[in-house]
Amino acid sequence: MQRMTSRDFNQDIGRAKRAADRGPVVITDRGKPAYVLMCHEAYRRLAKRGPTIRTMLAHPESEEIRFEPPRLGDAPLRPARA
Repeated sequence: MQRMTSRDFNQDIGRAKRAADRGPVVITDRGKPAYVLMCHEAYRRLAKRGPTIRTMLAHPESEEIRFEPPRLGDAPLRPARA
């Protein structure tokens, strides 16, 4: 994955677009990753992967997924192992 500073991106968008044709480009702001530039086809492939757990849990139809965590009950608690 290529990296490019925000300054370099602003000065040469064409170079950023050519790099994004080869793969995702991380655009940094003050040394920290801030954005990712990718070609539209790569984005479409990512978007087609299906719903995320976040979107599934946000919809009412997620009620069909049952989750019942085990209860501790009267079992004694033990310290965690190191």
